[in-house]
Amino acid sequence: MKTQKQRELVDLFLSELEEGDKSVYRDIAVYLSELGYNPKKEKSRISFKHDLHNKQIAKMSIDTHKTKGPSPCFSLRFSACRGYSGRFSDIVGAFIAKYPTRTARCVSDGCDYCKGGALSHVYTHAFPGGDAKYHCGAYALEIPGVTAEDIPELKKLIKEEHGYLLKHEAGIENILP
Repeated sequence: MKTQKQRELVDLFLSELEEGDKSVYRDIAVYLSELGYNPKKEKSRISFKHDLHNKQIAKMSIDTHKTKGPSPCFSLRFSACRGYSGRFSDIVGAFIAKYPTRTARCVSDGCDYCKGGALSHVYTHAFPGGDAKYHCGAYALEIPGVTAEDIPELKKLIKEEHGYLLKHEAGIENILP
């Protein structure tokens, strides 16, 4: 984290987690920070945005409504990513089914909130029967039950989305290897 205030914000969030979750969420927060995403308190969650494009890529929070007690929540914007695992494909499908009104308007009527070709930055899911549906790519989708095993794929998705946002939102070619 760039500043002491940002470190304290993340440390306060981590202090509310059980030991097993602390390392997972710290790893994610550090990686986001290394890419230039600054943690900022927004209501009851931490949002990660980049100074060059000011788009939210991730958020962390504590869900206090679970029956088993408070649990961490992680949401990630990965709409420009392709070729992710079945776990992430299922997450996209579930969100499209849960929020049918959040269709990707840019595909049909020219919403221009996100830059780049419409089909390059929307969540896409092929449902049984071959029916493809689209979900607005500006949303960070909740990734339930994040574990250490998810970290490599999460980092891959973060890096891919980051490259897309730098190129299309900030006009900078990705300089990451």
